[in-house]
Amino acid sequence: IDIAIKKAKTAVFFGMNTGQIGQLSQPGGPLYGIEHSNQGLITFPGGVPIVDKDGILIGAIGVSGSSVENDHQVAKAGVDVIGVADLPSHPWRT
Repeated sequence: IDIAIKKAKTAVFFGMNTGQIGQLSQPGGPLYGIEHSNQGLITFPGGVPIVDKDGILIGAIGVSGSSVENDHQVAKAGVDVIGVADLPSHPWRT
């Protein structure tokens, strides 16, 4: 439960999938060590932001308990059921 909540929190804080943040937080990456901030973040797949039809971030889904690939697929399926748009591009998003 703690990991799922932290995945959702991480996705909201950054407005992107946690797997993307994981890629950026590898040694030598621009976000290296970020998982130690904000009382702990999760930087592997399974957290997906929820964006409404107007492109506004309204929350996130975090899933844990299987492989990270399965966790991401389940979180994405949950977001898809809500019927929201894909994340809009932002100048700060890499």
